[in-house]
Amino acid sequence: MKLEIAALSKQGGRSHNEDACGYWTSDAGCCWVVSDGAGGHGGGDVAAKTVVSNILRDFAACPAVAPERISDLILRANQAVLLEQATSQATRNMRATAAVLEIDNVTETATWGHIGDTRIYVFRGCRVLFQSRDHSVMQTMVDAGFGDAALLRTHPQRSVLLAALGTAEEIRPAVHETVALRDGDVFLLCTDGLWEYVDEAAMERQLAASLTAEYWLAGLEAEVLAHAKRDHDNYSALAVWVGNPADATRIISA
Repeated sequence: MKLEIAALSKQGGRSHNEDACGYWTSDAGCCWVVSDGAGGHGGGDVAAKTVVSNILRDFAACPAVAPERISDLILRANQAVLLEQATSQATRNMRATAAVLEIDNVTETATWGHIGDTRIYVFRGCRVLFQSRDHSVMQTMVDAGFGDAALLRTHPQRSVLLAALGTAEEIRPAVHETVALRDGDVFLLCTDGLWEYVDEAAMERQLAASLTAEYWLAGLEAEVLAHAKRDHDNYSALAVWVGNPADATRIISA
């Protein structure tokens, strides 16, 4: 199974980058992680890097692809952030989101999960097949009918989260069941610094016009820079292409 991977992580209009992303691949299984840290005074950097490094290390030690495995990886990363919080005053309030994708190269299946507002998108036929739901105040309001999805990108409280890593309370990652892959499937894991300025229609349009995963991310970055304010947030993304999206002729709606 051919996989094409591209990565992007920029500080945007901020003084430093509190996002982190990475991946680990093998003939058996592959894992991708994107995390958005918060906490100030360098704590956000530490939190995001702690999440990514711990999830990839634990997956590499046992590259099993299953929903319960993703949940376990995220919960273990939470414990790692809690331990890191206790090491200094600068890190005691740090938090982080996480989005995790796993692919089994043998069975040609995938599963994914997240916590916070770092998103996972799945495209099939260059159309959005799946979009994760944010663990945020505004997502809850939109789900309850108090406004439309535009509020997720524009409301002053759009970044207030209901769940994140770095909390001693019980957390419940949202994990998707294992699905069979098709040639042309595309995955995008991205922080709010990207999706806030790139709506789903623009993601689809840029994907349909792109010959490579790297070119697609460059197009998404151009959308961010065209719409973001001068002091805009860090933005990060991982793109995973299964085969060639241009070869996928069957469009399936979400």
